[in-house]
This record gives sequence, structure tokens and C-alpha cells, in this order.
Amino acid sequence: MKQLKKDPKKSNVMEGLYIKNGREINDRQDSQTGIAQAAMYRQQMKKQYKIDCIADGIERAKMRMDGRNVFGY
Repeated sequence: MKQLKKDPKKSNVMEGLYIKNGREINDRQDSQTGIAQAAMYRQQMKKQYKIDCIADGIERAKMRMDGRNVFGY
């Protein structure tokens, strides 16, 4: 987990919470459960798989076009 750097000008009440100009500022990271993180990573993997498949198809089509141009079909 990323450590937050402390600013000496800010009054730290708790880790990530501080008072600035009379207002409490929440500088903490957004919290997520482990299941939510796993679901997010799974969605990213599925999306990346689709992108890779499309890129592979485009690359194969270009190779076929180049082959046809070389052999004159």
C-alpha cells in the first residue's frame, strides 16, 4: 500500500485526515474490498483479451494483404 507523505504545514488528526483553513480534508485513498478489486481486475483482463484478439486479427489481415500483393493474387 502506498504511504502518504506528511506535510509539516498540515495538522494531522489521523492518517490521511487533516485540518486546512478550518475544514477537515480527507486525503485517504479510496477503499475497496478484496472481492471488488478481484472483479475489477477480471474485467480489465477480459477487456485486454478482446483488444488483443482484435489487434491480432488486424495484423493477420495486413499480412494476408501483403502476401497477395507480393504474389499477385
